[in-house]
Amino acid sequence: MTTRKYEDACGIARSLDVIGERWALLVVRELVFGPKRFTDLRAGLHGISQNVLSQRLRDLEAGGVVRRTVLGPPASVQAYELTPRGHALEPVLVAMSRWGALTPVAPGSEMSNDAFALALKALHAPTAPGGFHGRVRLKLVRDAFDVMIDGEVIEVTRAFGADPELVLEASESALRGVIFHRRTFDEAVTAGEVRIAGDRRRAAAFLERFALPQLADDGPAA
Repeated sequence: MTTRKYEDACGIARSLDVIGERWALLVVRELVFGPKRFTDLRAGLHGISQNVLSQRLRDLEAGGVVRRTVLGPPASVQAYELTPRGHALEPVLVAMSRWGALTPVAPGSEMSNDAFALALKALHAPTAPGGFHGRVRLKLVRDAFDVMIDGEVIEVTRAFGADPELVLEASESALRGVIFHRRTFDEAVTAGEVRIAGDRRRAAAFLERFALPQLADDGPAA
């Protein structure tokens, strides 16, 4: 397959020459928090075919964004990871996640665990009420992430080590429902959709630290 080129000297066009094909940036999204096997990548990319994923990985390898690695021990399994050039795209993905959060979500749409973890970075609102700070472990359906909030700084990493004092266990859709006020935190807990290990008030304060972005009003058009 021949990748189409814009033949434009603009840096945006040259970026799109590398990451502009359909699914390419979503493959990068799935690798932000660490390497994955082919089957795990496909599981996080709803609707992608095996052939298309293989082609996107080849394109991204050729562009210096992705490289092959080996996971192990005990088993030596081939996987894919981001190169330093690929990791440099994380702020771009966070900005796109923040911008896209204002677009209505189609009913029944799902979000991968890695996409949700990036969305937390995009939707962190340091001025939100609650004043939460500290570390939370989010145990999602197929993965777990640690979220550390200290003032205006948020860090999200794949979970590692012993559980911290506060752990929330839920699907990403249940947590999104609380963050976007489709239902209250108490309703989600009572329904068993969110389970807590630790202080319940701190758990509620943690979820209050996320909100949809507010765009500046430029006023009426001239």
